[in-house]
Amino acid sequence: MKDTREYIIDEAYRLFLTQSYEAVSISDISNAVGFTKGALYHHFKNKEELFRAVIDTHFPLTSLSLEDENISLKEYTELCIKHIHKLLQQTITSNVEFTPVNFLALIADSFRHYEGFAVKKSSIIDNDVEKAKVIISNAIKRGEIRDDIDISVVATQYLSLSIGLAGDFMRNNSVESSMKSLRDQLTQLYNLLKK
Repeated sequence: MKDTREYIIDEAYRLFLTQSYEAVSISDISNAVGFTKGALYHHFKNKEELFRAVIDTHFPLTSLSLEDENISLKEYTELCIKHIHKLLQQTITSNVEFTPVNFLALIADSFRHYEGFAVKKSSIIDNDVEKAKVIISNAIKRGEIRDDIDISVVATQYLSLSIGLAGDFMRNNSVESSMKSLRDQLTQLYNLLKK
């Protein structure tokens, strides 16, 4: 049962990614998975529920997990890079033909057709900015970085650089190239902040 549900989610992901939420019908999904509509409705009550399952599975935007808020800003920078890389690897699976513009369109569809998506994602982002503020504040207290900075602005820059990765990915269509760009930008930001 779980394998069947995962199979449906994966096939629906391919359809939603290459077309759009509006363009994909339950009939299209049913044909793609080789099930009757009735069998499909046994696993998902409607297209909206299936779409939410696709987004929750394939766009796992999660908060950065920190075991210790007393880590250095340099260590935090590395954790941010690893976290973003992991999220990209989970999102961009090798068994789906991936086009960055389709990826961005699917994210836009998520904001339009997944009730509560924006609030859920904004909460994660706000939480990560607050964590960054603590790390940056601690780095100032320890003398790791300059004390003449605006903590809120720098915390937002860390997040903005990570989100800006989408633009780099659109340009290069390469996870590794985009990750190198993110690493270079975050490292440069850290170097500018150092005493």
